[in-house]
Amino acid sequence: MTRFSLIRPLAATVATMALSACALLSTPDPVQTYRFGGAAAASSGTVVASPVQVTLRRVEFPEAVEGDKLLGVTGTEAAYIAGARWVSPASDLYMESIENAFAAQATRVRLIGPRELTRGQRSLDIDIRSFEARYDAPGLAPTIVVTARARMLVLPERTVSAERVFTVEQPATANRVSSIVEAFDLATRDLNTQIVAWTDASAG
Repeated sequence: MTRFSLIRPLAATVATMALSACALLSTPDPVQTYRFGGAAAASSGTVVASPVQVTLRRVEFPEAVEGDKLLGVTGTEAAYIAGARWVSPASDLYMESIENAFAAQATRVRLIGPRELTRGQRSLDIDIRSFEARYDAPGLAPTIVVTARARMLVLPERTVSAERVFTVEQPATANRVSSIVEAFDLATRDLNTQIVAWTDASAG
């Protein structure tokens, strides 16, 4: 029989979401930390001699998931998954993962990260809209859903030249923390690969 444990409530700023009194799954103590979005697979394409310089704005995350907790949703109920944390805030891990993806896969653009002072020819804005494990019913293996809106802007006017919403759904193989984390990692990698390809095609 699956055992459930109490969790801390979500932040007050997301109180509009119905909170579950129980965690979505049981994990042993102590809390285990995980990461996602490691080294990206290298592209097989040829890098152009003069890539377009694209400035990446700091990626925005919803407040409920920008920290180190993993969010699970069942219908209208939401709860943080007990016993698991990201090793760093999810927003920081994602920034690292998208920069790594561009470094490994982009062929027509060069990404300028937030820490660089170089002025770009384009600006890339990415807003993460969802980053969560969705359950059809308690106890079932969830599906990781990651949704992002990307906008390409021409500098210095900051007029929008291209915009797209990306959604990736990655089923977890089991209702275990390790399987859920693996699905988050695969979903993030898939999302980043799509964003890099779209940016390459849109920056010209």
